[in-house]
Amino acid sequence: MFTPDSALKHIRDNNIELIDLQFTDILGSVKSVTIPENRLEDVFERGLWFDGSSIYGFARIQESDMLLMPDAKTYRVLPWVEEPPLRARIICDVLTADGEPFVGDPRYALKRAVARAEALGFTSYNIGPELEFFLFRKPQNGSTLSAVPHDVGGYFDFSPNDEAERVRSAITTVLQKLNIDVEMNHHEVAIGQHEVDFRYSDALHSADNAITFKYAVKGVAVKHGLLATFMPKPIFGQNGSGMHCHQSLFRGDENAFYDDNDTYKLSETAYQFMAGLLHHARGLSAVVAPSVNSYKRLTPGYEAPVYICWAQQNRSALIRVPRYTPGREKSVRIELRFPDPSANPYLAFAAMLEAGLDGIEKKMTAPPAINEDVFEWTPEQREAHGVGVLPSTLEDAMNALAEDEVIQRALGNHIYNAFDRAKRAEWESYRLHVTNWEINRYLETT
Repeated sequence: MFTPDSALKHIRDNNIELIDLQFTDILGSVKSVTIPENRLEDVFERGLWFDGSSIYGFARIQESDMLLMPDAKTYRVLPWVEEPPLRARIICDVLTADGEPFVGDPRYALKRAVARAEALGFTSYNIGPELEFFLFRKPQNGSTLSAVPHDVGGYFDFSPNDEAERVRSAITTVLQKLNIDVEMNHHEVAIGQHEVDFRYSDALHSADNAITFKYAVKGVAVKHGLLATFMPKPIFGQNGSGMHCHQSLFRGDENAFYDDNDTYKLSETAYQFMAGLLHHARGLSAVVAPSVNSYKRLTPGYEAPVYICWAQQNRSALIRVPRYTPGREKSVRIELRFPDPSANPYLAFAAMLEAGLDGIEKKMTAPPAINEDVFEWTPEQREAHGVGVLPSTLEDAMNALAEDEVIQRALGNHIYNAFDRAKRAEWESYRLHVTNWEINRYLETT
């Protein structure tokens, strides 16, 4: 953990010349401004002014002055920059001109949700996100962008001479240098699909890591002549990429989700939290699966869950309870499986936490576990078991969010209104676009 003083010392000792001050807009895009290292001490003290009206969803033009305040704990040297000028990055909080936290800052939305959990007696909300991604060949000689996988491997396949294996190894090394504790990396199910898992941490730290992870993966891929994408469903007929989120609540050193007397080793708190996630799943989907393309992934038959239920071994369920290992009480958790890596992790984690806390506060009861393949059930069977279904389009998800006050509260009015405008515009643009599928289907037959 760096402080302003230790970060400044590290910069001097390691000849770091440039500092990238970073934050995200409401859609999760990383924004960055670069300063020379000799300005950082002053920025730590006073912040850095910028034009908030130029960032989507931030401020109106008459309220444009905003302040970036660097969080020294997030100081990291960028290890893929190997030639001078060497550079580092620091993630920033966004403040208003009055020095108050900006309600449109996604990082602040997560801090606000965590503070509410703390007010209920929980000292930590832990998240372990698993971000899947694809590696594609880069277009050559000015050709148009296309999704051409770099390999033909499958789940856990290994080939020591495969460039994708070398890229995953390089990514792991880079992440370790960024103080992101990698647990494993492997080839995923689809051709060209990969996963690098890092250790869980508190929600804010994990969200910072997720943002860092995404651009680190992209940076390493470019150095190997490849294109990395976190698009949820880049290839028709193949599995899409998810961001499975393992999560738990702690009170001090005690895992509030653990109960040794329960069949699944889950406490009443865990069941209530899970019930809240299930209850708000449809509105939550707009935040954790926030793109038009997300709903190409959330279809039956490709391992992505669409039915609102929970289970232990059944990966067709929306929530999975990983099997308990004796002696590892702190690892008892639940895994939410329908988020994808196109989500802004700050907003996704805030919305998940608020949904779960609503379940705890209202003492919601989780339905019985469904340990069968729900994909094989008829609509009548699902209805008989009370198993709902996620929205099938971004428009449906936004309509569900419009009816969910708890998820809206997680975002805050400012972010929700901007998010609603952006996503409905995205849907309308998609709805009006004439696709190649339509040309192939109708051009000669009508």
